[in-house]
Amino acid sequence: MIVERAPAKINLFLHVGARRADGFHPLQSLAVFTEMGDELALAPAGELSLTINGSFAQGLDGEGDNLVLRAARALGSRASGSKGAALSLTKNLPVASGIGGGSSDAAAALRGLRRLWNADVPDVALREIAATLGSDIPVCLDAGGAFMEGRGEILRAVGAMPRIAMLLVNPKVVVPTKDVFAALEGRSGTELELPLEGFRDTADLLRFLETTRNDLEAPARKLQPVIGEVLGAIAALPGALFTRMSGSGATCFGIFADDGCCQRAAEILQDTSPGWWISPTCVRNEL
Repeated sequence: MIVERAPAKINLFLHVGARRADGFHPLQSLAVFTEMGDELALAPAGELSLTINGSFAQGLDGEGDNLVLRAARALGSRASGSKGAALSLTKNLPVASGIGGGSSDAAAALRGLRRLWNADVPDVALREIAATLGSDIPVCLDAGGAFMEGRGEILRAVGAMPRIAMLLVNPKVVVPTKDVFAALEGRSGTELELPLEGFRDTADLLRFLETTRNDLEAPARKLQPVIGEVLGAIAALPGALFTRMSGSGATCFGIFADDGCCQRAAEILQDTSPGWWISPTCVRNEL
């Protein structure tokens, strides 16, 4: 059996440009990945199958053809030999929550099945397959800090990224991405100069983030005002250094000074907001 991690993807900032003729919005973003995530187990089998368990398995009920299975079929069309596998997805991340859960799951399937099938599919071809499945999936293949441009398929690795203690919070509301883009008014554009050399430490990263924003935060808050409550609650916690919404929401994150501070903040928030999903974690630099 092969086990692949599918870490949460956090957009530390997200700038959006004018809608293109093909319907996509150009963007600039810095994506990082956390220790918290889903897990995909893969075993040899005569046919392709998928079972889902975990805290948020119910959110995928009725999905007969989700991204994991589509990724498996897409890779199978490019690989010779066996196309069967028994896949088991442990869903620890909220569904449709702005932290790339489905995209990361699909990327885990591509990585794991290439190993399981011993498929002669080079990295370039694997990224091409990923891009056909979704804009976020290519960055999830490597699951390391990267600047994203284009519609998300143009990736440049971050030279250096400090270890970051991070608190993830989701109020368990759904914010459809298409609705957020439909409500989008202010756009930062895609002309920001990106520091490809990376960041020396957390302070260096925070100085950069203070010059950025998440353009989707304002429209998401209009659709789900509770997002503003989440952001305010995180910012009020002892030791919170920076707070923002990730992606199109509704998951928000706080950056803290260290792991102990982050854990204490999580305990405080769990007492005051027991209905929210709250996960202390850290940003990881490699799978």
